[in-house]
Amino acid sequence: MISQEQLEKEVQIIIENAIREDVGDGDHSSLACIPASATGKAKLLVKDEGIIAGIEFAKKVFQYIDKDLKIETLKNEGDSIKYGDIVFYVSGKSRSILKAERLVLNAMQRMSAIATKTKEFADKISHTKAKVLDTRKTTPGIRAIEKMAVKIGGGENHRFALYDMVMLKDNHIDFCGGITQAIEKTQQYLKEKNLDLKIIVEARNLTEIQEILKTKGVHRILIDNFNYEDTKKAVNMIGDQCQTESSGGITLDTIRNYAECGVDYISSGALTHSVSNLDLSLKAVE
Repeated sequence: MISQEQLEKEVQIIIENAIREDVGDGDHSSLACIPASATGKAKLLVKDEGIIAGIEFAKKVFQYIDKDLKIETLKNEGDSIKYGDIVFYVSGKSRSILKAERLVLNAMQRMSAIATKTKEFADKISHTKAKVLDTRKTTPGIRAIEKMAVKIGGGENHRFALYDMVMLKDNHIDFCGGITQAIEKTQQYLKEKNLDLKIIVEARNLTEIQEILKTKGVHRILIDNFNYEDTKKAVNMIGDQCQTESSGGITLDTIRNYAECGVDYISSGALTHSVSNLDLSLKAVE
């Protein structure tokens, strides 16, 4: 996984690029009618129900726009929210608040939706040892904050990108000429490049799991698109030789059954690619 330092860099890039995209050469609506010296106060108002996420990101945005803006928080990351709740107040120069408004809302609405869905998934399997994982099925350009939202909702992060973990999936295996060849070539590559990366290998059936287990050094086996019965068999075959992960079309209706098969992790792209933004708004306080 990437370091906290690298994650912070990714977040900073998101903020800088989003402000460039949204503000350009100036917020002319505010510049035209609001004096530079004008100050004000606004509240983040909840118009939905779920889990709030993105408060710390919002603070970073406000500070990037104007270091003199003051934020008073009433809720914490991961808190349950309902219609009418106020998450925070922000006060300072009116122009600065308005410049930050859309990025704060866009990010927090999506992050809160992801955190809400993640909590639903995590709650379904809380009685088991399994942990819910995200995937790389994220919105281009804002992966860092979407993965942050998963953690806020009670999930765990899978690899961040292609560079921080090796995952040998069906296409890698087929292009390489087989499971054993793919694993051995990968191990040799990592040795030559002096890279300390964990290896995950996808299995499409029980026979492939047997072949994977013959090669030492695999960190986790991806039990992909298995039914419940075969998932249980796979978990028993693997035992404590390496970690196990179920994947492939996992939904809120099926995640509990997969968790009860005994896997260590369950990954679902639905955490990030199939969410509806929570309704939040930033309103001026009279």
